[in-house]
Amino acid sequence: MKVSIKHMSIAVAAALMAATVSAKDFVPAVVYDSAGKFDKSFNEMAYVGAERFKKESGVAYREGQIANEAQKEQVLRNLARKDADIVIAVGFSFTQAVETVAKEFPKVKFTLIDAVAKGDNVQNIVFKEQEGSFLVGVAATLSSKSQKIGFIGGMDFPLIRAFGCGYAQGAKYVNKNAEVFQNMTGNTPQAFNDPARGAELAKSQFDRGADVVFAAAGGTGLGVYQAAKDAKKLAIGVDSNQNHIQPGTMLTSMVKRVDNAVFESFTAAKNGTWKPGVKVLGLKEGGVDWALDSNNRKLISADIEKKVVAARNDIIAGKIVVVDYRDKNSCPVQ
Repeated sequence: MKVSIKHMSIAVAAALMAATVSAKDFVPAVVYDSAGKFDKSFNEMAYVGAERFKKESGVAYREGQIANEAQKEQVLRNLARKDADIVIAVGFSFTQAVETVAKEFPKVKFTLIDAVAKGDNVQNIVFKEQEGSFLVGVAATLSSKSQKIGFIGGMDFPLIRAFGCGYAQGAKYVNKNAEVFQNMTGNTPQAFNDPARGAELAKSQFDRGADVVFAAAGGTGLGVYQAAKDAKKLAIGVDSNQNHIQPGTMLTSMVKRVDNAVFESFTAAKNGTWKPGVKVLGLKEGGVDWALDSNNRKLISADIEKKVVAARNDIIAGKIVVVDYRDKNSCPVQ
């Protein structure tokens, strides 16, 4: 009897050890672009999602960051070589690098956020930025005294144009005669990390009469928000809830839930439910939204909130269809 119990104890202990080893064996990884994980915007949302996964699952993750554009493949390859089960690449600029490295490591899962890469072991998560931008366009126009509002994008390409187009559609939904000024910061990824240029463009739009400016420009937006504060105008943040950056002059933020995308991709890979292909996240899926909290509560009246919420519900219900600039590389409104 004693021998039996001993053997049973050993068996139970072995099973517990196997389960522990199995849990520790899962290795997730995330790679940030050159803006870094503390950019107060897109990359930081990815970091928040990874941290949430770590806290809830008890599984640590590896991370990497590129210092320049030429390092993308190298960083992805290094993580794949170190037995990572899944590698999440944060940002559209990783598209080609993910396609290349995914072919070299067919047993590793790769998730690309914000673009679509080819590969049997590649999952792509993209967002309906136009829907969230529509909502902040509604809020901007309802808050504008001049009925002139602005948009400052980062790198000039279809993804950022989609933000501007959705914003303009929201503005025209409120007032078809509203004016929407639009400027892009540049034509390279550096356009997302130029606060001085962002401030300069914001001042130019304020000089033209705009009193609310939406920045979809990563770190460049920090210059826009400072310029709005200095000019006593209003600004709108992007990706993460940036209302706290300049409280009092941040009207709202167009939130892009990159954190949910990272958390859910890691979780699915760990649970064995991860699938390759394309996932599209809009308002209905909790992928985008607008931000209302204690930092901007005084700027959003009950009437503005009511109208933004109504537009949000109508988009989810399909009563309002927000055109995606990327469908035809054009926008129905200017």
